[in-house]
Amino acid sequence: MLITGAYEKCKQYLKLHSSVSENKKEIFPCVTISRLTGSGSYDVSKNLIEILQQRTKDSENPWTYFNKELITKVIEDFKLPKVLKKYIQEGKYSHISDAVNELLGVKPSEWTILHKTTEIVLQLARYGKSIIVGRGSTVITAKLPNCFHVRLVAPIENRIKHVQKNYNYSKQEAKDYIKQEDERRNKYLKSHFFHDADDPTLYHLTINTGLLTYEESAMVIAEALIKKFPKSFVK
Repeated sequence: MLITGAYEKCKQYLKLHSSVSENKKEIFPCVTISRLTGSGSYDVSKNLIEILQQRTKDSENPWTYFNKELITKVIEDFKLPKVLKKYIQEGKYSHISDAVNELLGVKPSEWTILHKTTEIVLQLARYGKSIIVGRGSTVITAKLPNCFHVRLVAPIENRIKHVQKNYNYSKQEAKDYIKQEDERRNKYLKSHFFHDADDPTLYHLTINTGLLTYEESAMVIAEALIKKFPKSFVK
């Protein structure tokens, strides 16, 4: 599975890029993925990496997938307390309590966490050969010329079945999970980046995984990426 050993792959990726001169290395593309909950971002990314790894120049330098590993990366690289993982994942913030808590040394503010996460997203995007899912990555990297932005959508029934299969939820539990996650993600993007995730102008490509399989979706993304950045791929 793609997530097996993901943290080690992330560390290897970062170690490799940190050892290469920014002035000498070729800039490769980065893919950001925004998604409706249950639309298959993991499965699409898994297939996309397999395709891109075969087609990209400098194959020794692997494509790497980042989603929740970004949280671990924030904690590790910036030596923030491990308790931050809980606060980041909860998505429950109050700007007033943030300020008070930071003054008291209870926990860093939401803005501190956001700033560090944003720095990491930009760093990964500039390195290239990365697939970054969520965390506002589409907006954060909007002005980077090597980034390609994708939105994954699917009908609610498809998404419910996907969540049921992956989490062993009942149909109602899957519905509740989807509603909660979609609301949380939309709130995150709007409150921090002042954008609506449903804005089609944010993306190069929007794909309905209810009409295309995950494999087909990955193929469509790969072909569009190759046409957009032909110098990065073998013919």
